[in-house]
Amino acid sequence: MLHWKRNLYILWFGLFFNHMAYTLSVPFFPLFLQHDLGVDKGLEAWSGVSIAISFLISGLCAPFWGSLADKYGSKLMLVRSGVGLGAAHVANYFVHDPYTFIVVRIFQGVMAGFTPASLALVGTNTPEKHVGYALGVISTSTAAGGIVGPLVGGVLSQWIGLRECFIASGIITLISATVVLGVKEVHERRTEARPSVLQDLKQAARSSKLFRIYGLILLVSTSVMILEPLVTIYVVQIGGSISSAKLSSGIVFSAIGVATVIMGPYWGRLGGRIGYGKVLLIGLIGGGIGNLLQLTMQHLIGFGILRFGYGLFFAAVYPALNALVIQYADKDFRGRAVSLSQTASQFGIVVGPLLGGFLGGWAGIPFVFLVTGITLLGAAWGIREASHDKTTIEARG
Repeated sequence: MLHWKRNLYILWFGLFFNHMAYTLSVPFFPLFLQHDLGVDKGLEAWSGVSIAISFLISGLCAPFWGSLADKYGSKLMLVRSGVGLGAAHVANYFVHDPYTFIVVRIFQGVMAGFTPASLALVGTNTPEKHVGYALGVISTSTAAGGIVGPLVGGVLSQWIGLRECFIASGIITLISATVVLGVKEVHERRTEARPSVLQDLKQAARSSKLFRIYGLILLVSTSVMILEPLVTIYVVQIGGSISSAKLSSGIVFSAIGVATVIMGPYWGRLGGRIGYGKVLLIGLIGGGIGNLLQLTMQHLIGFGILRFGYGLFFAAVYPALNALVIQYADKDFRGRAVSLSQTASQFGIVVGPLLGGFLGGWAGIPFVFLVTGITLLGAAWGIREASHDKTTIEARG
């Protein structure tokens, strides 16, 4: 506990480098598949599968790595993940066909776990009264990495090439593994059995409000990731040459991160004043309208501005959902309730790219914007109706 501030700073930089390395290369998967691996047909589907498969394997492996963290400590899992992910990034440099690329992405999913291990270490090695502050600080590291990564990737891909970007990602990830060696962990070996996911789900099901929030988290996570394999392709379609599209894609991907950093704290404070349900409603309406406007935009600069505007509103959604999970969960269940929310989010991260890849290839990318916009507005309408029905019942009572 004496080293919690030092650990926080070290883990902040470790997560920043780790997330920067990931976002440095992943936005350009479609271009890599098309121009380096020769994928001419079904590019959207290949892009979706290549992104989703890593998250799927990561989710399946998470309980195993979690049990090892309980036994040997989170620091060891941080170093393990950092070295493994660095090797996976570098392995992409030697890939020359899409099937081998998928195999490497599977290996990357097996090696994942840097972020959960960081959050677990912060949660267990920070004094109770400072945990909320520490988790808030650490969350900004991934946002910052998500801003810098695509921009650096866009510049590097034009300067040294897409394939060489994977080497850069690998080196930066290894730096993150080296940085976290400075963490001082106080580890108490866990002996009691963990409650099963099924047991946690049964307890969560006792609260209809909590279960409804999990459904929204799944929907929101899917809506974010459904466009992940498509944005770069769409930028190429509306922005002209491949060379200019690399940097343009990096800027477009970073726009939402910048908007989130700007507005995230404001939405959090506003939720504390007017209620997180109202803030969630505003964010969903803004996100839905933002998606509908983007499908009409055929100019690259206008598209980037709309993505930024969409991010300003959508930045309200995740803080509100997380706050509502805490609000609706019993005090002694909150830790596991948050874990279940992460599971719901993980499902969306897997389903979104797959759904977006196949829908984009089948009906076109503008159709995906249309479906996402209508879905988010539908979710906002559902929240409003549920709130209205509750108010009516209370008034009659």
